[in-house]
Amino acid sequence: MAAALLSLKDVHLTFGGTPLLQGAELFVAPGERIALVGRNGSGKSTLLKIASGDVEADQVERFVQPGVTVRYLPQEPDLSAFENVLAYVEAGLAPGDDAYRATYLLEQLGVKPDADPKSLSGGEARRAALARTLAPEPDVLLLDEPTNHLDLPAIEWLQAELTSMKSAMLIISHDRRFLTDLTRSTVWLDRGVTRQINKGFAHFEEWRDELLALEELEQHKLDRQIVREEHWVRYGVTARRKRNVRRMSELADLRQKRDNHRGPTGNVKLSVADGRQSGAIVADIEGISKSFSDKPIVADFSTRIMRGDRIGIVGPNGAGKTTLIKMIIGELEPDSGEVKLGTKLEVATLDQKRAQLDPTTSLKDALTGGGGDNVVINGQARHVVGYMKDFLFLPEQANTAVGKLSGGERARVMIARSMSLPSNFLILDEPTNDLDLETLDLLQEMIADYEGTVLVVSHDREFLDRTVASIIIADGDGVWTEYPGGYSDMVRLRGYGVTKPKQIEKVVKAKSMKPATEAKSPKKRLSFKHKHALETLPGEMEKLGAEIANIQGQLADSNLYANDPEKFQQLSVQLSQAQEKLDEKEDQWLEIELLREEIESS
Repeated sequence: MAAALLSLKDVHLTFGGTPLLQGAELFVAPGERIALVGRNGSGKSTLLKIASGDVEADQVERFVQPGVTVRYLPQEPDLSAFENVLAYVEAGLAPGDDAYRATYLLEQLGVKPDADPKSLSGGEARRAALARTLAPEPDVLLLDEPTNHLDLPAIEWLQAELTSMKSAMLIISHDRRFLTDLTRSTVWLDRGVTRQINKGFAHFEEWRDELLALEELEQHKLDRQIVREEHWVRYGVTARRKRNVRRMSELADLRQKRDNHRGPTGNVKLSVADGRQSGAIVADIEGISKSFSDKPIVADFSTRIMRGDRIGIVGPNGAGKTTLIKMIIGELEPDSGEVKLGTKLEVATLDQKRAQLDPTTSLKDALTGGGGDNVVINGQARHVVGYMKDFLFLPEQANTAVGKLSGGERARVMIARSMSLPSNFLILDEPTNDLDLETLDLLQEMIADYEGTVLVVSHDREFLDRTVASIIIADGDGVWTEYPGGYSDMVRLRGYGVTKPKQIEKVVKAKSMKPATEAKSPKKRLSFKHKHALETLPGEMEKLGAEIANIQGQLADSNLYANDPEKFQQLSVQLSQAQEKLDEKEDQWLEIELLREEIESS
């Protein structure tokens, strides 16, 4: 096994009398890419802060290899001590680091270098912190929810940037696709201890379920053993003559073991208050347009939303997703075109900014609307404390101000509020922010069971794949296009995601710049060489894809670098060469395919 760049052993930490970490461990080897997963409140962020040295544990053996650079991305960065954003990012560089990286990363993340930190939104501050963390290209990256407040183009850029870096990485994220694509091993923080599997996040849930099933079986065996021993105490012949001190002591130990066992944290219980059934047509949208300061946000968009539809809306930040939704539900008038809303609509909204939450309001009043001790769901009154427990809140939190809750807890409050309101048209604006994976699973099930209509605005590709049946995507200049299926289906149909690949832009641009006189020339035909290439290139691309997958599979072995660094280097070179060849083949095929389409349409 390779020497650790960073390690934590026997981590113990108690908050307010409750043990949070009880012997947790971490081991980060060179080039390792680890997903750190666990329920909200399990201590993931705290463990990352202990690893970075920002939090001191009650007990820990922390080791950082001399000369190793470690950078930590916090969820709530503080830029107040700096004159501008660039100064903040450059302060994270070490002597000898490339100063240009700071400017480059801010440009890629869409943050102005000369911006005043006091004027930044929460999302912009997070982007600046991400630039500061990545700029030195450190040996170890500790990333706490790096995709929060990023739109899809930025997430796809970040994923490519991290893939190209040699840094070891420890990543906390609710974005399944992001973790699946980046990680090679997984650490599960559960009830204060860590367990690790040398496989990426894609294998985590199956492994976790197997461990929990095994734990349940062991607990059942323990209960049966206690029953047998108690039976001996009451009825055994030896017990009637005299007490066997050893067996009595063993029984006491077994009972203590059962009492000390902490079962898995309970799941959020999601149920939504049903509204009246809406009309069959929820919204008939005909040729709507909207511009602000002569900038087109929506241009001549038409669609029909039927009862029961599940629609995802995606696009870069600033594309106009919120504007489009407001026009769809009748909150904003279009400049032109018409929206005809169906009958009996009852709209409930989950706002990504949690703007509906007053930070000074108590948790109890936030859920009841300040109307006593009960929450009414589907005509049935439930005591607020019972409803709080469904969303993993403790009774003693009832009078806690919403502003003092964690990001994940505030997200659960918003979901609890939205679910309690009668509705048949649910608007979910970035519902995945700050939610743990188990709560996301339940939210997906709730959407599947919901009898009304759902509009989802999200940058989470996996969540969209699991919840929606069609995608409306911003194509720029106010153009919105609808595709059937989830996000992955849309990518297959259009050939790319939210961001258009440069090679496609290049070929399309070259095609559009051809002189008009060319149309008068004799009709073109594909050469034999082109026809042969169209027939053979798909097979060659498939073969290269299989070769790349095979090499990636070998590189995924976390012990390969330690056991055979020369082979690791050879495979890395082979992977780069194979990817280069595949890119060339794809460009060649695309160019010929566009030529074929042009010839057939002329």
